[in-house]
Amino acid sequence: MSENIAVFFGGVSSENEISVITGTMVCNVLKRGGMNVFPVYITQSGTYLSGVQLFSIKNFANGAVPAAKAVAFAAGGMYICGRRSFKKFVRIDCAVNCCHGGWGEGGGVSGLCAAMSLPLASAGIFESSLFLDKYLTKLALSALGVPTVEYVYLSEGCSADGIAHFPVMVKPARLGSSIGVARADNAEQLNDALSAAFLLDDGVLIERCITDRREINCAVCLAGGELAVSPCEEVFGGDILSYDDKYSGSGKRVCPADLPEDTEKEVKGIASLVYTRLNMRGIVRFDFILDGQTVYLSEVNTVPGSLSNYLLAENYDDFYKLLCSLIATAQSDRRKAHSKLLLNTGIINNFASNTCKIK
Repeated sequence: MSENIAVFFGGVSSENEISVITGTMVCNVLKRGGMNVFPVYITQSGTYLSGVQLFSIKNFANGAVPAAKAVAFAAGGMYICGRRSFKKFVRIDCAVNCCHGGWGEGGGVSGLCAAMSLPLASAGIFESSLFLDKYLTKLALSALGVPTVEYVYLSEGCSADGIAHFPVMVKPARLGSSIGVARADNAEQLNDALSAAFLLDDGVLIERCITDRREINCAVCLAGGELAVSPCEEVFGGDILSYDDKYSGSGKRVCPADLPEDTEKEVKGIASLVYTRLNMRGIVRFDFILDGQTVYLSEVNTVPGSLSNYLLAENYDDFYKLLCSLIATAQSDRRKAHSKLLLNTGIINNFASNTCKIK
């Protein structure tokens, strides 16, 4: 019997459109491989939809929301809305999270799946919420001894008067895809960049700008009990690797990157260390900055664009096999979790029957 797989994408996020690209790709790869796929699109207003219309990216053109049916989740699956009520229950054997940004990537979908006992072939609650926030990422990586670029964190309303050395990079703390990122070469530009960033987020990082830098990515996942580490890629863009560079074809990628052997080993070693030490799951892309011979880990993407298929697989057939392995790992994890004992201490028996009554 084919498995029922729910693929979440979209979300209450500025990266909703990018998520549609990733989500529809994963839906069609799994469908072509023989899975029963249930696309679950989360609109920017937070409505959950499912239906065959969601397989085609053209149905999302010009900001359209396809006329799919509303869904609601329950233990072990989801209900699909009929004309007047939620009446069709669908068992879900596993889920894949393709939501970029927002609470979809930041732990919301992971939490929903955990609460509904749905195996999830993606990052869990902890790593999702941690790595969506660039400030918390810095703190966690520091605890692991992983080098990051020097920074200052500002919450909304705080002053940047103490910033004296330029240039700097301004980054909203909880946005991805380079949205809101700007370079500032002086105090006036810094204030302008902060004003723009605080329109998008209530926390901002100000990092030292590395002008002569190289940007290197590496993806990692746990599949079939083995850690798979991708080749390193180098990405090129303008002074900032912009949204258009990443998604409109104006940027350039080279894979494998032309790196010294010891640098490549360091990049892969750091990515593997963070993934394993935090017991991560799913496909995770690690984004590095090279400053000469110095390697900094810049960001950790728990839901990378198109789930980094181009780094981990030669073609879509190979990517399907990888997704199947991730699904099997998620189901194994769920079985292990359900095998653990839940205690009932009987402590309620020590209280009088009227203890919690309100007079």
